Amino acid sequence: MEVINNPTQVDIEKAAKALIDGHLVAFPTETVYGLGADATNEKAVSRIYSIKDRPENHPLIVHISSINQLENWARDIPEYATKLASTFWPGPMTLVLKRSTLAMDFITGGQDSIGIRVPDQQVALLLTREFEKLGGSGIAAPSANRFGSVSPTTAKAVEEELGKFLGNEDLILDNGQCEIGVESSIIDCTQVNPVVLRPGAITNEMIEKVTGLKILLKSEESEIRAPGLLESHYAPNANVILGMATKPGDGFIALAEVPTPIGAIRLASPVSIEDYARDLYKALRLGDQYGLSKISVVEPEGDGLAVAIRDRLGKAASGKLAKN
Repeated sequence: MEVINNPTQVDIEKAAKALIDGHLVAFPTETVYGLGADATNEKAVSRIYSIKDRPENHPLIVHISSINQLENWARDIPEYATKLASTFWPGPMTLVLKRSTLAMDFITGGQDSIGIRVPDQQVALLLTREFEKLGGSGIAAPSANRFGSVSPTTAKAVEEELGKFLGNEDLILDNGQCEIGVESSIIDCTQVNPVVLRPGAITNEMIEKVTGLKILLKSEESEIRAPGLLESHYAPNANVILGMATKPGDGFIALAEVPTPIGAIRLASPVSIEDYARDLYKALRLGDQYGLSKISVVEPEGDGLAVAIRDRLGKAASGKLAKN
């Protein structure tokens, strides 16, 4: 495994060639770091599942360079999905659509649908473009961590968690910390109306404004399996507790305006909702580095990105219970 800091165009071309040759490349997106493989190479994709210890029926998201590549992977694309893609791509939004013949069962988890997105990060976009120049069609890239644990927002976190599982020809592209810090919004576009499967930076209000349609909740309409939908996910080794039930020696995460309880170990003091999302996973990992057994988190209030943060924290709080 090789870690490449601040990759140049030559480095990105090398990484694209590695993908074509069946190797894995961890790379940054605006959301979190992904562990990438050629989405048409079953052997390479199977390594992702093995390294992550990911259930085989849990589908992967395919990253493409532009909306122009969408019809390679999807069919029967509704008009509202095209509006969303035209408006928010490149960006932190995954569209779930009916799959084309290119999308095989080993990518879709055996479903008749495929998750697609165009990342809004320079290295990620350059990598997808170079990969396509070499004849590739899309890069399958779930978050670069063990299944169910905290997603990585730095290359260091990827190396610490997956380095021992990666091979000599695999690469990690280090381009600093991810800008957004929580995973993409996932929207099921196989229904008459859009269904939000996972909240993210592309909010319900933004989706309804662009499409002119009322969005539906997953519990109401969709039976699609998609990343991050299990009850427990995004969980550190520490037990995550929501609220102010903090004892001396516990980790503590809250907006900067919330004072630190006596004896608690402050892990993050974000001053805005955007900072909260960007720093959340880093703070949870820091708690594990400190060897803490419990992290108390005061959730942010409000709509928009705060909804995505509360979604991740709710699953993190369930995650430790599921592991016990």
